Amino acid sequence: MSEYNREPWIRAGRVDEFPEDQAVRLDTTPPVSVFRSGGELFCVDDTCTHEDFSLADGWVEDGAVECPLHLAKFCLRTGAALAAPAFRPLATHEVRVDGTDVYVRIGRDPEGAGRGVA
Repeated sequence: MSEYNREPWIRAGRVDEFPEDQAVRLDTTPPVSVFRSGGELFCVDDTCTHEDFSLADGWVEDGAVECPLHLAKFCLRTGAALAAPAFRPLATHEVRVDGTDVYVRIGRDPEGAGRGVA
């Protein structure tokens, strides 16, 4: 049994289920999304910190996601707010790849910054 099959790690899917520059939303508490950008996988809270809106449908480019509602922009690696109207960062979550499976651990990353994995 993989060490990622036990709590608090959650299986998010297979690596090939995460297309480049797109997101997969997970119905967790809180909801999170796993993004692939630049060949790396990132996990952040799915809700824009400016207004209650899902980021999974946002535009992903160069390691950032732009909220489709008011165009707030966030760094996928650190969660930092990069463009107004958002000023508060997103929470980031750890991502691990075990073979062909992607796992996430919900909760602020211990270093306070997300970790992309290829």
